[in-house]
Amino acid sequence: MIENPPALVLWDIDRTLLYVGNVDRQVYREAFFEVVGRPAERLPARGTGVTMPLAIGSLLRENGVAASEVPKLLPRIAELLPKRLADHMADLRSEGALMPGAVAALRAVHAHPGLASTVVTGNLKPNAILKLEAFELDQFVDVEIGGYASDDDNRPALVAIAQKRAQAKHGSTFGPSKTVIIGDSLEDVRTGLEGGAAVIAVASGTTPATALQQAGADVVLDGLTDIQQLMGALSEALSPSERL
Repeated sequence: MIENPPALVLWDIDRTLLYVGNVDRQVYREAFFEVVGRPAERLPARGTGVTMPLAIGSLLRENGVAASEVPKLLPRIAELLPKRLADHMADLRSEGALMPGAVAALRAVHAHPGLASTVVTGNLKPNAILKLEAFELDQFVDVEIGGYASDDDNRPALVAIAQKRAQAKHGSTFGPSKTVIIGDSLEDVRTGLEGGAAVIAVASGTTPATALQQAGADVVLDGLTDIQQLMGALSEALSPSERL
């Protein structure tokens, strides 16, 4: 356990640390068919970073499910998604891939005595853990202090949830000057800006670096392969009194 770490690092998962190929989309297909009884013709957009409950709501509405039925069917699909993803663990490993530099970046942050490392993600918690475990990344983050779509479907709210969990574990307060989110999407940037965290955007997903910068990211990186650059960005994103 880190003793009073000065800063909290919140990692996004998909397209920041790893890529799961078409597995997520297959899982949505299976859960939709099981609950609704017919195939889904339209699936959630790729790489948006929206929380799974919101993605499920869009999935139902865009496939012709009556608005009055959505509140009843949404939790049933949400309950199925982790089960169906668990069925595809072998596919996660064979079709998915680590993002370049992800392991070394996670290891460097995890090893730093002044940083507590966890995740803030649009995934439901069981899905997030399955993905991390599939690529053996769970050893580098404290999943118990993270923020998940299981906690709130409003992604910016997950920052405060993670901050409170980290405070309870480490006995240190993590405000905006002591919290950094690292992610690849516009949702990650919005999560930091509205949730109370500095933002290091990584242009490794579907959003170009210019768009991430224009959205308000504090620092924009091309990727995670340059560890010295990443650690410098973390120091830059923190307030002067908290810099590494």
